[in-house]
Amino acid sequence: MGSRGDYTVVEVCAGAGGQSLGLHKAGFRHQLAVEIDETAAQTLEQNLRVPVALGDAASRRVWDPRDYVGTTLLAGGVPCPPFSVAGKQLGSSDERDLFAWTIEQVSIIRPRAIMLENVRGLSSMRFAAYRQRVLDRLDAEGYVGEWKLLYAADFGVPQLRPRFVLVAMSAEDHSHFHWPDRTTSERLTVGEALHSQMASAGWRHADEWRSLANGVGPTLVGGSKKHGGADLGPTRAKQAWAELFVDGRGVANQPPGSDAPSATELMPRLTIEMAARIQGWLPEDEWAFAGRKTSQYRQIGNAFPPPVAEAVGASIVSALGHKAARRSDLPGTVGLQDPVYKALASSTRPLSLGELLTAQQEDSLAAVERKLAAIKHDFELDVSQDEDGTMRYKLGAFKGFTGQHDHSRHAFVAENRHRVS
Repeated sequence: MGSRGDYTVVEVCAGAGGQSLGLHKAGFRHQLAVEIDETAAQTLEQNLRVPVALGDAASRRVWDPRDYVGTTLLAGGVPCPPFSVAGKQLGSSDERDLFAWTIEQVSIIRPRAIMLENVRGLSSMRFAAYRQRVLDRLDAEGYVGEWKLLYAADFGVPQLRPRFVLVAMSAEDHSHFHWPDRTTSERLTVGEALHSQMASAGWRHADEWRSLANGVGPTLVGGSKKHGGADLGPTRAKQAWAELFVDGRGVANQPPGSDAPSATELMPRLTIEMAARIQGWLPEDEWAFAGRKTSQYRQIGNAFPPPVAEAVGASIVSALGHKAARRSDLPGTVGLQDPVYKALASSTRPLSLGELLTAQQEDSLAAVERKLAAIKHDFELDVSQDEDGTMRYKLGAFKGFTGQHDHSRHAFVAENRHRVS
């Protein structure tokens, strides 16, 4: 079935290599990494020395998926803003959304497995229909898809950082796939993780600070090229860091010196190296980030923590090798994310609210109406009325970008090439 090192990966929206590093540690070898940000691409090239295609992942001028038919794994960390609760949650209406497009490449590449990660917002009710469409498209291509919310803190990363991960394989391979268990019995605190770095310039209060920073950090926020700089995020994030005696208003050039006061008097700031450690990079990785400080911090803050990627990657390798026990909890059919969308997508005729209520299996018209409102964000929804006043609904086209030549996304990316992240 294959051994460690036999497995290849094509990774889109690779960023600075958090997922790349984790997958390498799990036993994957890159055939290609695709990244739109020039500085992040430099980071990938100088650390992993893998083939990197620079530019928009959806452009055939950048790479051609047909050249990578049969790669073991199609992976990626497609842009988060379309689903982030910190943004407008535009989903398919956000020109940066590449989730649906990536799913369409499965029919071309025919990988043995797919692994895509995004923010927790994608797991919300707002995107239930979007998730259902993803699973239905995978099913049509012969893959069983499964979603899971994972917390980086469960894998030795000193920040909570919830990530919503999709893994898909053939039914036979997927029957051996098990989501990774947490790798540590106790979560690593910020103080324990950064103590040696905080003490490296002789700061005599480093031991005291380690005791004060006795907790898991909030999610590190990298920001975008349009918003965000070299600080630890919006006001709420800065407040959470302050509770761990870290000044989140900026990033330091070096750790506190020997004459720096106690953290109770003046809280220290993280350096780039410390931010990388918070994100899961280890000193022994010897990972160097290209670019200036703001770019380096953005690369780190937007990354998928390497230990989480390694854990999921190792579970995929185990499944592909049929080394894990066969699961008994898989129904062998498409997972149900949104029964209202499913009913609409399966019907050739318009459905009434009563019929959708039956599909929903809940005695709440309000719940059905909320789902219809959410569906309308990502799909055309035709509404008609019978002579007796009965309202009927019929699902129309998906609004998202799946590779259409005339989609508005092309103009957006062309006009905002240096601001898209």
